[in-house]
Amino acid sequence: MATQEKYSQQLSRSLTIKENILITLSSVTPASSVFIIVPALIMGLAGASVASMLIGAVIALFVGWCYAELSSRFPITGGEYTWAARLLGRGYGFGVFFLSLVAGILIIAVIASGVAPYLAVVWPGFDTPLTTVLVVVITTAISALTISTNAWVTGVCLALEVLALIVLAFLGFTHVSRGADTFVMPQTLGADGGLEVVTWGVLFSLVPVALFAFNGYGGAVYYAEETKGASKTIGRAIMVSLGVTVIAEVVPLAAVILGASDLETLVASEDPMTWFLLDRGGETVTLLVSLGIAIAIFNAVIAIQIQIARLIFASARDRSWPNAVDRVLGSINPRTKTPVVATVLVGVLSIAAGFLPFDWLLIATGASTIFVYATVALAALRLRRVAAGRDGGYRMPLFPLPPLIVLGIMAYVTYQTVVSDITPLFVSIGAILLGVIWYVAFIHPRRGERWTLPDPQDDEWADDAPDAPVAPAAGSEEDPDALERAGV
Repeated sequence: MATQEKYSQQLSRSLTIKENILITLSSVTPASSVFIIVPALIMGLAGASVASMLIGAVIALFVGWCYAELSSRFPITGGEYTWAARLLGRGYGFGVFFLSLVAGILIIAVIASGVAPYLAVVWPGFDTPLTTVLVVVITTAISALTISTNAWVTGVCLALEVLALIVLAFLGFTHVSRGADTFVMPQTLGADGGLEVVTWGVLFSLVPVALFAFNGYGGAVYYAEETKGASKTIGRAIMVSLGVTVIAEVVPLAAVILGASDLETLVASEDPMTWFLLDRGGETVTLLVSLGIAIAIFNAVIAIQIQIARLIFASARDRSWPNAVDRVLGSINPRTKTPVVATVLVGVLSIAAGFLPFDWLLIATGASTIFVYATVALAALRLRRVAAGRDGGYRMPLFPLPPLIVLGIMAYVTYQTVVSDITPLFVSIGAILLGVIWYVAFIHPRRGERWTLPDPQDDEWADDAPDAPVAPAAGSEEDPDALERAGV
């Protein structure tokens, strides 16, 4: 029986599990979630925003288990699309790739634009489109450096954003003004401007916002080919990243709810977190924390650029494009061992996307998480029937319950999206269809030489490691098209 073909080791396998977690947490960016996403829960639920976050955390646990087992079996830098292609069909897999690419570029544009307003709090005049462009240019340059350097840079920035969250929690817990029973009392502003009780149905309708606030912990797989012993450690990296994210977001939120001098004013505020900081900390504290949030957003741009660059690199390595494009996008810089060209492309596309209307950017990315999570759950259900990938890694508990629960929740979220605004669903479906069309028109007719989808590479190199056939790099001398072009 022939040995299964494997990817070659092109990226630098130099990250420890701790460094992987640092970059992953930077892409989650808990501080940005607390200041930008969580306020929507406060305005809709008041104190029960804490309950909605805790419910979201339980659901995220089930999603995390699916991510952990899939990442352990297939620790491939392409992430979700590589699982979909192997387990759910290659055409759909490329559709998921295209959705991930489009959503990733647009998300970078959205969050990069969030740096300027927080910098303007410290230095007036920074709130301009030019600031956003400058942020993307700087983060692109940093993202192209070695993965170890990026782990150090994102680690330092992450420490600063965590410090901002600690300040928020300290101010709340040292000024407690109400009891913890507020956490399970859903309220919102009534017609008279005062707080009125709402049903738990309203609370559950906002749980998807909590899921979005936690999103990103599965991104650890994008650094799998640069992490030592990934098949054994990547599942733990995902679950640790999720655990830290939940603590870093729920604890400060609980502190703000307990410590706000006036819950009604907090809920009515257009910017609840800034109001709270001014109320309990004063202007100097608010300025310093605002600077920390700007750093957190900057840090997230770096981490997500690294992810999307590796997504593009993986697609070129799988030979998804014309040969010349595959050679360029699938190239690795010999000095940094990173996909520099793919990283620069991400920066250019993100700058271009930044000139699109902001409201449209939000709509375009609104439903991508639904499809990605549903894909992950479906792939996890099929995973244990397939004898492929790496053995002996993470196995989720309670299988098959977690992926079934995730699918049920995603069905509910889809229903809520249809009721409120179906446009985001159409945008995501359109992105997937464009990917499927490209696969059918370009990749499938060349299926004998493209998208062979090898097994993951070896996690560790050892003198006694068994030899295995290695997939040729895009455009290499072993590439059949390259030989044909050379006249061989």
